[in-house]
Amino acid sequence: MTALTLSTAAASGLRADAIVVGVAKGSGSKGALVVAPGAESVDKAYDGKLASVLETLGASGGEGEVTKLPAPSGFKAPVVVAVGLGEVPEKDETYGTDALRRAAGVAARALTGVKKAAFALPVEDADDICALGEGALLGAYSFVAYKDQGDTKPAKKNGKDAKAPLAEAVLLGGKPRDKAYKAAIERATAVAEELNRARDLVNTPPNDLDPEAFAAVATAAAKEHGIKVQVLDEKALTKGGYGGILGVGAGSDAPPRLVKLSYTHSKAKKHLAFVGKGITYDSGGISLKPAGHNETMKCDMAGAAAVFAAVVAAARLGLEVNVTGWLALAENMPSGSATRPGDVLRMYSGKTVEVLNTDAEGRLVLADAIAKASEERPDAIVDVATLTGAMMVALGNRTFGIMANDDAFRTSVHEIAEEVGEPSWPMPLPAELRKGMDSATADMANIGDRMGGGLVAGLFLQEFVGEGIIWAHLDVAGPAFHEGAPFGYTPKGGTGTAVRTLVRLAERTAAGDLG
Repeated sequence: MTALTLSTAAASGLRADAIVVGVAKGSGSKGALVVAPGAESVDKAYDGKLASVLETLGASGGEGEVTKLPAPSGFKAPVVVAVGLGEVPEKDETYGTDALRRAAGVAARALTGVKKAAFALPVEDADDICALGEGALLGAYSFVAYKDQGDTKPAKKNGKDAKAPLAEAVLLGGKPRDKAYKAAIERATAVAEELNRARDLVNTPPNDLDPEAFAAVATAAAKEHGIKVQVLDEKALTKGGYGGILGVGAGSDAPPRLVKLSYTHSKAKKHLAFVGKGITYDSGGISLKPAGHNETMKCDMAGAAAVFAAVVAAARLGLEVNVTGWLALAENMPSGSATRPGDVLRMYSGKTVEVLNTDAEGRLVLADAIAKASEERPDAIVDVATLTGAMMVALGNRTFGIMANDDAFRTSVHEIAEEVGEPSWPMPLPAELRKGMDSATADMANIGDRMGGGLVAGLFLQEFVGEGIIWAHLDVAGPAFHEGAPFGYTPKGGTGTAVRTLVRLAERTAAGDLG
């Protein structure tokens, strides 16, 4: 993991392997390149002509752009790395925290194999330092566990390990002894490390991460951070009547689990429950997915990974709020023992559900976990799930949908997600779509109208929320797993989406602002 440190030194005199500066697109018709604040000493070393030199090299200041050039004479670092921040802010405005987070992420990824880099990017306050720290740690992430196995010698480039992430990021402009800046570094480290742990889980092949293995990872982390953990195995699930989780896991040789993670604080006045869909592999069951739709289904536990990471991060930060995480873990496979279309499951809540499509399985495991979480009467429940392809059709691959039984809470969660840089959009729960889930055999069916399928799934889950409890549902099917080229601080593969939204919600709740 990349180490974060603070320094008030000028970039020109800092001993490092690279100096990172920010550049932006200037306003006006010409849009001349502008050197961003934080890089004054670097610009001065180029006789105030850094922007001109970069323009000669083709730099425009566009977001995500990286330009490397030799450092000027007298520098203790050999290379200057200019990273684009996008448009110059309007008058009286500053570069947003997510623009800084993305720039730091791009730079960190471009510095793979480097031991030490100084980030001379715009810093106004501790929030900016936190954003830069998060960006650097998230951008430096790579999943190489399986590529490294069996290697006797690491790949070398210019005498350095070409696969190793940036070893140290020195954030300039932050005061090392200032409590606010130190807290910002601690927060960035805790959140980013846990988010990267969630990414690791999502990227782990399903033959190495079945429900039992996931539960073991959660148990080990819980013990390390003082979190109480309870794991319900298949016998306990059967005794407890968790028909949804058992029904989904019935076709697999790897039995399901329900994991409860309880973080408590002696001064807490509020209680949040986070519920995560943890389908460690989703074949679709008897309603088998068509060819081309199976290859990335190891990511169908991304919701549970996000919940797990958020609870551990809350514990590491010592937030004054009680947070309970529920990981509903199962593997959805076809076999002679698998649930069939037409079967009826009796859920933990007592409701009966006719399973018309075994590939609509995530809502079944979530329904049991939500009903169980409701028994503790938390102040709010938030579930996170890679639930529907329909949400991807509606919002694309980078935005998750938010549904809720309380408009104010939905708005609050949306604002929090946008604040931390996780694109999201509030979605409705149209009452008229509920009728499509009526069943002649059971209390309800697990699917309804095809049109608005993502909203139908939300309506299904709402049926299992305890009366009087505010609840939000995050359908992260689009952004949970990125199949394209990396961008900003987002890698290829598991992204860890929703972790930062959940952590910020916990922080706000601890501060007395639940929304």
